[in-house]
Amino acid sequence: MSRSSKLSQRALALAILCAVSSIAAAQQVQQVYRYLDAEGRVVYSDKPPPSNAKEAQAKRVSGNSIETSALSFATQQAQERFPVTLYTFSCGVVCDTAQGVLNKRGVPHTVIDVSQNDGAEKLKKLAGGIDAPALQVGDQYAVGFNETKWQGMLTDAGYPTTPPPRTVPVNRPIAAAVPVAPQVVQPTAAPKGGGYPQ
Repeated sequence: MSRSSKLSQRALALAILCAVSSIAAAQQVQQVYRYLDAEGRVVYSDKPPPSNAKEAQAKRVSGNSIETSALSFATQQAQERFPVTLYTFSCGVVCDTAQGVLNKRGVPHTVIDVSQNDGAEKLKKLAGGIDAPALQVGDQYAVGFNETKWQGMLTDAGYPTTPPPRTVPVNRPIAAAVPVAPQVVQPTAAPKGGGYPQ
């Protein structure tokens, strides 16, 4: 193969690569307009300028780089690499506490109830038994609730220790304070015989 044919093949491959890149980039490019309004102020808008605008220019900008997800970037990366699954059932305080560990850290997770449908089979396939609660983080799992071990698994997977700060205010009405009258408790009389029963 001659040197010129190798160069032409490379040029063709580069052209194809550029075409694919430009198609992908075109899907993320948005139209923005820059112009001076009637008072001489510079305006950027995604809507075409009015007819009385001066120095109107159309600009193309790429996609927004502002994080709009409720999850932090670290959490999103950890979730992609090490998805979390909680195997649980209505076991009371232990299962509620186990779920609370994940919620307190803001860890997105799937909950599988081992008392419903095929939940027990899924846990049996994973751990060889149906002891719950159990936590799966990526390929690792822990049977039985052990907060220290669970926290370590989540930290090793890259999940932040605290959820991201709330960006949306909580709109809860504040209850009006209602004064409560103090209650007077009367002491009970000692039984006959001089003292309380032992």
